Amino acid sequence: MKLLQSPAVRVGLSISIATGLYGVSFGALSVTSGLDFWQTMALSLLLFSGGSQFAFIGVVAGGGSGVAAMGAATLLGMRNGIYGMQINALLQPRGWLRFAAAQLTIDESTATGTGQTDPREQKRGFWTAGIGIFVLWNLFTAVGALAGGALGDPKQWGLDGAAVAAFLGLLWPRLKGREPVAIAVVCALATVLAVPFVPSGVPILVAAVVAAAIGWFSHGRSDEGLEPDVDPYAEHHAARPRTHPAHPPAQPSHPPAQPFGGDA
Repeated sequence: MKLLQSPAVRVGLSISIATGLYGVSFGALSVTSGLDFWQTMALSLLLFSGGSQFAFIGVVAGGGSGVAAMGAATLLGMRNGIYGMQINALLQPRGWLRFAAAQLTIDESTATGTGQTDPREQKRGFWTAGIGIFVLWNLFTAVGALAGGALGDPKQWGLDGAAVAAFLGLLWPRLKGREPVAIAVVCALATVLAVPFVPSGVPILVAAVVAAAIGWFSHGRSDEGLEPDVDPYAEHHAARPRTHPAHPPAQPSHPPAQPFGGDA
């Protein structure tokens, strides 16, 4: 099968384009918030987490200290550590690929990879989305940073909603059952209500707290939720030999006679 015919590759490329274009918005907002071109590029190359990057420049633009900006970015980036545990179990990267996978583990690459049912497609989806977004995000961050104020308000171009729409398109089909859908709606409502009253970057933390509280006190069905389609350890369990077969094959009382001069 040709690589471009892979469903995971096609999804990964489309998500890369939609999310990468959003880098223009970050680049423009970053330089208008007081960061120079190289500081902006360092954030995209090294931090590479859109929510954390926007939280950082949001605090800086609001007059906050560097420590406060790093704190907000760190809180939002903690989710990538949780993603990393799942990706490590799912893809089991080895050697230097482990470091590359850690850098590329973001919302979109995780959702694209775990959204596939075939182990090969899971790898293709993760790496296509991760590499594609990393390249395009940094490319368009540079474009936005160089253009600066010439772009005007990035919201006029609709770039402020591109990443949100892309991730929503990945997330919504993965919500299985009425309870996870209800939790998603409640968390979205909590985020909207919190926006006018808390600093930038905090509404998503409010939604996380609401989701955690509902999950802690909920008693829904155990088979409903947002899980990977494939158990990353299923292949390992399937390969394990069975020590006590239900119907062991009958053994002949005498070994079969071997033909002279050859194998059976």
